[in-house]
Amino acid sequence: MIRKLLLLLLLFSLAGVWAVQELERRWQEPLVLPADGLPLIVESGESLGGVARRLHEDGVLPYPDLLIAYGRWTGIDQQIKRGEYLLSNRMTPLMLLDLLRSGKVIEYQVTLPEGITVRRAVEILASQPHLESVLEGPEDARISAIIEPYTHPEGLFFPDTYQYARNATDLELLQRAHKKMVEVLALEWQGRSPELPYENPYEALVMASIIERETGLPQERGEIAGVFVRRLQKGMRLQTDPTVIYGLGLEFDGNLRRSHLTDDSNIYNTYRIAALPPTPIALPGQAAIHAALHPTEGDALFFVARGDGGHEFNATLAGHEKAVRKFQLRRKKDYRSSPEVRQK
Repeated sequence: MIRKLLLLLLLFSLAGVWAVQELERRWQEPLVLPADGLPLIVESGESLGGVARRLHEDGVLPYPDLLIAYGRWTGIDQQIKRGEYLLSNRMTPLMLLDLLRSGKVIEYQVTLPEGITVRRAVEILASQPHLESVLEGPEDARISAIIEPYTHPEGLFFPDTYQYARNATDLELLQRAHKKMVEVLALEWQGRSPELPYENPYEALVMASIIERETGLPQERGEIAGVFVRRLQKGMRLQTDPTVIYGLGLEFDGNLRRSHLTDDSNIYNTYRIAALPPTPIALPGQAAIHAALHPTEGDALFFVARGDGGHEFNATLAGHEKAVRKFQLRRKKDYRSSPEVRQK
């Protein structure tokens, strides 16, 4: 009788060892995933059980009950976060739980280039496939709310590359871009050169936007800033085409006419107003902001595009008119005002 009991205990022990080993094997068995991984979207409010059963139905998770039981036992089932995750090849159930608890979701990116308008920025955001578009254009009241106390949104969003997760909105991206612009402008304003013709950081931002639109070569930003600053200090008009074009808005057909330069109704016409335009005309980057606040010293008051992306600078009107005749009135076939194609 004792021998039978001992044999029975041995069989139970062996069965227990086998069960433990089988559980361990199943727990360590990788998910069935393609070599390049598989995206998984966890919806808001979705439970671990729901995720596990969905993966099982898709043939990814062989033993969903084991995952659910472990999640409940450890409390991880209450810690999973919504979002889109990438399940990598050779991932185990434990690795899956760690990922869902970490919140390390798939991130996408969008670039708002320097020198574009806020209208174009909204269009770029609206075109992103994984970014929810909630804005109704640059005149959307929610944009106005972001930029208070300012009343015009142009120039108040920092051009940069932004990372975002699925279900983020274009409004959230603009909030981040505005916050960064405020921070960058404040930092640059604090370290500005002395005796600049700006009453506040906003005026420096206006100047930076003009520099951004006028500059084809990065190394010329400081020189162009110097020309504009000296003209303001002397009470001269800036006479810069990009401001006129901005004031024309959607009416501009690509051809800037003499009638546009003499139009007194265009409040951005710096050929008629002896001051900065009322608002920025584009989204300036940090380099343009820095140039506006650290203009290169010199005596140049004029510049004209050479046609190779750079400019000819002159201190006198006579020298400038000579450069205009050379580079503008006798344009080469390969003339270009910028060294690269820029989004507008």
